[in-house]
Amino acid sequence: MSDLTIRDATADDLPAIIALLAQDQMGGENDSPGPPLDPGYREAFDAIDSDPRNRLLVAEAEGRVVGTFQLSFIPGLLFHGGWRALIEAVRIDESVRGRGHGQTMMRWAIDRARERGCRVVQLTSNRARTRAHGFYERLGFVSSHVGMKLHLEP
Repeated sequence: MSDLTIRDATADDLPAIIALLAQDQMGGENDSPGPPLDPGYREAFDAIDSDPRNRLLVAEAEGRVVGTFQLSFIPGLLFHGGWRALIEAVRIDESVRGRGHGQTMMRWAIDRARERGCRVVQLTSNRARTRAHGFYERLGFVSSHVGMKLHLEP
């Protein structure tokens, strides 16, 4: 298991978080760690940070941020009004992959969902990320739906 500390992100973590997002070969080309950091990142952080249904988290090891993810709690009518947890933007620094950090982060998120009374934990993963799919399946996730996106121009 990994030696990892998971905590809520602060605004000071934004450069490290955006750098992790920018490492992503399948989506990170749209993210730039700067400098300077795009003000939109701070606006998004402030919105997440002020919403009790959303948490932006970082994972620290070896004295630095090595992972991040967002955990959102969504009310719904399905499951007799049961809440669901949504895990998004999961990233582990390329230099520390394979050390169990991803598993630690996901188990932490699942535990928080249970504590919150969620009935379902869900996530999406790019269909090209076959290794990630196997990782999530080993944690108990099942492929059950087809996800779709519609990108809107700003």
